[in-house]
Amino acid sequence: MNMFPKTSNPAFNSYFFNNDNSDSSTMSVTGILLKSFASITIIIIISIGIWKLYKDGIEIKWYSMGGLLAAIIISIVISVRQHWAHILVPLYAIAKGFFLGSISAYAHAKFPNFPYQAIGITIVTFVIMLLLYQTRIIVVTKKLRSIIITAATSIFMIYIISWILSFFGIKVFIWGISWPAIIFNILAAIFASLSLLLDFDFIERHKNKSPKYKEWLATWGLLVSLVWLYVEVLRLMKKLAIRF
Repeated sequence: MNMFPKTSNPAFNSYFFNNDNSDSSTMSVTGILLKSFASITIIIIISIGIWKLYKDGIEIKWYSMGGLLAAIIISIVISVRQHWAHILVPLYAIAKGFFLGSISAYAHAKFPNFPYQAIGITIVTFVIMLLLYQTRIIVVTKKLRSIIITAATSIFMIYIISWILSFFGIKVFIWGISWPAIIFNILAAIFASLSLLLDFDFIERHKNKSPKYKEWLATWGLLVSLVWLYVEVLRLMKKLAIRF
């Protein structure tokens, strides 16, 4: 879940590649793309491994919880120790691989092909948000940036608090299939999508200018945004399937 203002998302078109002539000491789009693809590959490989373990009858609950907790801790450390990103981002990808592999395996067991559909929706949403930003149909202003960051942070805190309360047997409404829970899930998915706009804006403002190590921060931002969006889409699909 994306609670941090400085995330980034590589854009797959010429708009972001134009004038990408920075030297090796500055952040480049090419560097972000390579690191992002490598990190996503790590997530996919680990997810496939966890999925196989589940099919073999091995309990993967702790992989899910451990991956989620590790990802949260690593994200907090990255936000305050940005120069460590080259070490922490690969670890974040590993943690997310355990988490996503687990929840995707559970989802597929009860709702076949839902994970594949969620991946497709995530990719389509990415492209749509890119086009909206590219054509300036949506312009990232300071006010819009503040709204997205505030909403994303609030959603993140609600998830954390509700997760902690669950250990004491207190079930918060957001985990159910009631209409308030579904509406909350929809809002979370919307702001996960809007967070991509912050990513595009970050890329545009910092490419060829920021230090090289920020490529790892950009990669981290990409993972946070896309993973958050995928999880929200998958959860919403499951809730709607159960309710209807």
